[in-house]
Amino acid sequence: MDDPHYLSGLQLTGRRVVMVGGGTVAQRRLPRLVRAGARVELVSPHTSPSVSGMADAGEIVWHQRRYAEGDLADAWYALACTDDPEVNAAVCAEAERSRVFCVRADEGESGSAVTPASGRHGGLLFGVLSGGEPLRSAAVRDSVLDALHAGTVADGRAPRREEAELPGVALVGGGPGDPDLITVRGRRLLSRADVVVVDRLAPRELLDELAPEVEIVDAAKIPYGRAASQDVINRTLIEKAKAGKFVVRLKGGDPYVFGRGFEEVLACVEAGVPVTMVPGITSAFAVPAVADVPVTHRGVAHEVVVVSGHVAPGDDRSLVDWSLLARMRGTIVLMMGVERLPQFAKALLEGGRPAETPVAVVVDGTMRTQRVLRSTLATVADDAAAAGVRPPAVIVFGPVAGLGS
Repeated sequence: MDDPHYLSGLQLTGRRVVMVGGGTVAQRRLPRLVRAGARVELVSPHTSPSVSGMADAGEIVWHQRRYAEGDLADAWYALACTDDPEVNAAVCAEAERSRVFCVRADEGESGSAVTPASGRHGGLLFGVLSGGEPLRSAAVRDSVLDALHAGTVADGRAPRREEAELPGVALVGGGPGDPDLITVRGRRLLSRADVVVVDRLAPRELLDELAPEVEIVDAAKIPYGRAASQDVINRTLIEKAKAGKFVVRLKGGDPYVFGRGFEEVLACVEAGVPVTMVPGITSAFAVPAVADVPVTHRGVAHEVVVVSGHVAPGDDRSLVDWSLLARMRGTIVLMMGVERLPQFAKALLEGGRPAETPVAVVVDGTMRTQRVLRSTLATVADDAAAAGVRPPAVIVFGPVAGLGS
């Protein structure tokens, strides 16, 4: 029987969307809804660290309670994603009475809408429905994506990988945030994963392109907050790989640039697990670039230094000579530095950097929510506080930060 659904692209920007249930389905679906500009409200007593992190960042509103009649008032679209069939049925019933299209995750044909297996490539967004066969939809979607990424045309499903063709673990750099900025090879390996261990700063929208049977492990490495122990992450990679799974460790930026990627490689090698490294575009250079801040420029900067802001100047654990950095004339790119920005600015000032040195703070670089704060070394700490700057942000000190501003 032909699929009776009618495919249509919804314009959800600024419109209220209600999701009931905060489990794995929420983790998969929310990033794409947020990217579409929807005003998302999540109703669930509990959720994953990455989803609660979206609420903390103001990307969604989280009502930390069970669903109640009336929650869909004034909604344009709803998703029933709990693990309780009765709750999902109640959500769909309210949606039907309110004439709100509703997706039911546990019983797709019972909802008034169905989420297609969707893919994005170079500004193209497409969806596949197959009449209640989600594995078939995902396979066709993967075939189309593979063909687009490879620059060929496919008519049917791409052959599945042979187990011997892939290593136990692939360490994939996801780039600075925009899902279009992952490498072709990284995306290809991700599409073949059995297990994906993902960081908060990895391109989350890519999770929605995974086949339903792919296991997602949320590493929840949220700065200065909830964090999975690195030892736990290493054990997870090793245990899943030794169980015969192909594991993709999806990280933001480049895994070797303040990403602890080499620690994970060493752990896998020590355990006898084959591992492949797929570099990613580092946020240290890509995020300033999309904000029109070149980290080098002829006649302006002859050096660029990337510095971790994980520990403050003067901390016994610090390996950075801040007095030396202050005496340099080029570009300093500070990662993970929002929390201690006043201390870093003070150290550079005390070391001799001029107070009028330009500074650019790029928040949510490459994402729809990107914003740029232009300031000076003397005022950036106060300006960032007044603007409510929160991680993730890349901070650039030096003359290049003043170019074009």
